[in-house]
Amino acid sequence: MSNTKKKSIFVDFSLLATHKNFRNIFIARTISILGLGMLSVSIPVQVYALTNDSLQVGIVMALEGIGLFIGLLLGGVLADMYERKRIILFARSTCGLGFLAMAINAWLPDPSLWAIYLLSIWDGFFGALGVTALMACMPFLVGRENLMQARAISMVSVRLATVISPAIGGIIIAASDVAWNYLIAAVGTGITLLALLSLPTMRPKEAKVHNPLSSLWDGFTYIFTNKIVASVVIMGTLVTLTTAIRVLFPALADTAYGGGAWVVGLMYSAVPLGATLGAIISGWANHVEKPGLVMMLTSLAAFLCLMGIGSTTIFPMALILLVGFGYLVSIASLLQYSFVQGHTPDHYLGRINGIWTAQDASGDSLGTLSIGLLGKLLSSLASIFVFGAIAMSIGLTLLACLRTLRNSPLNDPKLVAEE
Repeated sequence: MSNTKKKSIFVDFSLLATHKNFRNIFIARTISILGLGMLSVSIPVQVYALTNDSLQVGIVMALEGIGLFIGLLLGGVLADMYERKRIILFARSTCGLGFLAMAINAWLPDPSLWAIYLLSIWDGFFGALGVTALMACMPFLVGRENLMQARAISMVSVRLATVISPAIGGIIIAASDVAWNYLIAAVGTGITLLALLSLPTMRPKEAKVHNPLSSLWDGFTYIFTNKIVASVVIMGTLVTLTTAIRVLFPALADTAYGGGAWVVGLMYSAVPLGATLGAIISGWANHVEKPGLVMMLTSLAAFLCLMGIGSTTIFPMALILLVGFGYLVSIASLLQYSFVQGHTPDHYLGRINGIWTAQDASGDSLGTLSIGLLGKLLSSLASIFVFGAIAMSIGLTLLACLRTLRNSPLNDPKLVAEE
């Protein structure tokens, strides 16, 4: 069926017209990302206003990350045990209550910092529960053959929303009060529930209720024993580590490009711009004969961009390379996601998606620490070059060793036949 579609280098948005359930998820997800983008400004601004301490800002963001990490792992387990629509609705409703509580706290004469701490964990945890259940539903809702297309469409809305919503949040805070951002996020969450109510019942195949830790371990065991999924996770982790180069952007602007805050801002915008282009100009990736090989080659090209950035003091060239890096990482991530979904049985989808997303978050944290330490030993330019060169060396080794992934289709034919 997919072979009859007109080939294009651009993402195909036709799924929004042909799949009502996916369209409702797209609407709900876009509204949700807009709200979360506003919160990404609101929480740091409020905490800093209350404490005048950047450390406190870092603590609250770390607590939200901890809640997110735990929620991803537990959410994956629950999504493979229980009806997934109920988990999605419960998680979204609970998040909305958390946003409402943050608005109420912000309107108090003396807002509680501890309440912000607890509610940040709350929203990170329950938000992750809903995300893993939603990801596990996608093969059922759009079909495995349309997973990359669905992911690309979602990425377009997510990238655009993450660019727009922080600016909107900042304007609202400047014009009125931070509490309004929380309230708008709560109302937006309520609207998403209306869109999600029409989803069909989605109970996982072979659902079994047993010990959550044992169930989670089964998920890890599946990854370790499936050559394709394991290979993708290894390659994906390496790519995720390299995205941590953003830690060095302020130092690069100061020592290599001789610019101020506007230079830093352009650098931080360049990678998301490339990622947005990657989502829009990704249609060609649906038609490649060896997607595993293409995924590894695009990853290697991304590492080569890092080495190029570390080799130039010409700022416009660095920006072009950063956009290219964002584009290549976006394409590699699309293919990685499609492989993971396409080679995972339905009754494992929750756990594998949870573990996959959790490793993405933890890999980014490990990468920021690693390149931060490297920046202590070398100049900012040299640090990025060495970081890229190390990634390139490991990537070339993986390219030579992971023969099964190089020749594998996006979807496991046995799983497609079962459906």
